[in-house]
Amino acid sequence: MKPFRERNPVTIGAFGGVVVLLLLLAAFNADRLPFIGGGTDYHAAFREAAGLKPKAEVRIAGVKVGKVTGVGLEGSHVRIDFRVDHGVSLGSTPFASIRIRTVLGQKYLAIDPAGDGNLAKGSEIPLSRSASPFDVLDAVGGLSQTVEKIDTVKLAQAFDAISGTFKDSPAEVRASLAGLSRLSKTISSRDAQLQTLLQHANGVTTVLADRDAEFVKLVSDGNLLLVEVQHRRAAIHRLLVSTSALSVQLIGLVQDNQNQLRPAMQQLAGVVAILQRNEKSLAKGIALLAPFVQGFANVVGNGRWFDTYIANLCGPVLGGALPPGGVCQ
Repeated sequence: MKPFRERNPVTIGAFGGVVVLLLLLAAFNADRLPFIGGGTDYHAAFREAAGLKPKAEVRIAGVKVGKVTGVGLEGSHVRIDFRVDHGVSLGSTPFASIRIRTVLGQKYLAIDPAGDGNLAKGSEIPLSRSASPFDVLDAVGGLSQTVEKIDTVKLAQAFDAISGTFKDSPAEVRASLAGLSRLSKTISSRDAQLQTLLQHANGVTTVLADRDAEFVKLVSDGNLLLVEVQHRRAAIHRLLVSTSALSVQLIGLVQDNQNQLRPAMQQLAGVVAILQRNEKSLAKGIALLAPFVQGFANVVGNGRWFDTYIANLCGPVLGGALPPGGVCQ
């Protein structure tokens, strides 16, 4: 056997490239490989897809158990392929339905297990055991398109013709037809506004559909807030109970010491009254105290010694000469 280094490098490179390519294919399709695949495949027949898309969730009782792998037309009905996790039992006669996941129209495939045993791998859930939802967004969009196609001028002419035909009818009928004629004229005169309104409504639904992820996150955050409030409910309850108990204790304290508190409050009221009566005198005293405080601060401004001067402490000096020593004795 030849050593590895003596073999043809081109052959080795080609073989290595094929191996790497096979490994990449296996990595990207790991859920389809036997033994390590992602679950069991089934398919269901529906009269319409109702906006369900591949990779949508498959749920049983609200719990995600798989995903939709394909949506396509098969004859006169829609075939939806889906895969559920290993160990999930659908029963022998499950019921499949397309349900709305969010308020903005995202869908998921709901499976309701029924019957004894389990559905065979690759089996189909027939039309008799499937249901599609009513799509509000599609209905609003269809309404706007239908209204836009109405010829309001011809509609007004038709109402006018009907009104003219029944002009010799009784007064009640003529009044009704006249009302219909006025209604048709009003609709015709507001045709542009109605079309603008419907276009704006269509734009709003489009924006809501584009912002689906943001609205879902907003709803999820609101749910988290409610969950946190629910978790803190016991703490809030304890806080309220403690506050109520504290108020009861304070009321009891005041009631128990009412005899002692009343004289103190009366004396305090007397002191406050005296201060109020002498408010002007106190203000004047504080104003006059300011010069004294300033002078006193100047006296003691050199530390702990008083720096001052007392005039004529020694009396008059005779002959203009100081006593011996040059200072007052």
